[in-house]
Amino acid sequence: MAPRNSPRRAGEPWQFQAVPQWVYLLAAVGALFILLPLVGMVAQVDWAQFIPLISSESSVAALGLSLKTAAASTVLCIIFGVPLALVLARARFRGQGVLRALILLPLVVPPVVGGLALLFTFGRVGLIGQTLSTFGIDIAFSTTAVVMAQAFVALPFLVLSLEGSLRTAGQKYEAVAATLGARPSTVLRRITLPLVLPGLVSGAVLAFARSLGEFGATLTFAGSLQGVTRTLPLEIYLQRETDPDAAVALSFLLIAVALIVVILAYRTPRSPIRAAVRGTSTDPVPAQEVLR
Repeated sequence: MAPRNSPRRAGEPWQFQAVPQWVYLLAAVGALFILLPLVGMVAQVDWAQFIPLISSESSVAALGLSLKTAAASTVLCIIFGVPLALVLARARFRGQGVLRALILLPLVVPPVVGGLALLFTFGRVGLIGQTLSTFGIDIAFSTTAVVMAQAFVALPFLVLSLEGSLRTAGQKYEAVAATLGARPSTVLRRITLPLVLPGLVSGAVLAFARSLGEFGATLTFAGSLQGVTRTLPLEIYLQRETDPDAAVALSFLLIAVALIVVILAYRTPRSPIRAAVRGTSTDPVPAQEVLR
């Protein structure tokens, strides 16, 4: 059966309708499933008291701590996630599938389980923590623990995004550069990373947003000490019991901050994340330029 022509004006070229009409209905229901709870929450915000609710000392401290620790955990994700993604996408070795499964495990286990795993490893009586304690280094229930908990749950997001970009990009540019005599480190710096920069940036944004909203692992491994480990999600949880209006206002603030981060990353001119969304990529350095 020949596909139906989509409605068009005289002289316009025919375009294939790639998406069936019923798919739009299901997509609309899915979008409403996400948007309606947000609308319901926004409707409960006491706008007359919004500024006082979010400007209390504890709220400001929690927001500042969340932003700083989320930024630090994102840096950790980049430092360790880029090599992991490169190894998973480019190398071939025995047990590679098991390694990938273990790295992606934080995506499927409850965050509180991840927090317990970190506590039993880096806590004062943990596998590594008891040795560190003899040198006066205590990680659990500190700001460092917050960063580690956030990085633990956010790292798989960056690895997944970057590994997918590496596999999609292929290795033709890298192979040409290698045949011209470029060293592996030079190829990585001048060819590979510029080529997959959209995937790296989108993965970093996802990791930051995930870190910003982390709750379970942070509470279990770092506790809830104001100004030290009490991030904005923990402050929202505490306020929910004593001041529901403040909890709703802070929830809206958290969503707004995460949304602003994603929008800024997308709307910035020549943004790599915009290229990732559109399915394009940044142009790598021409292979012949690598040796210059």
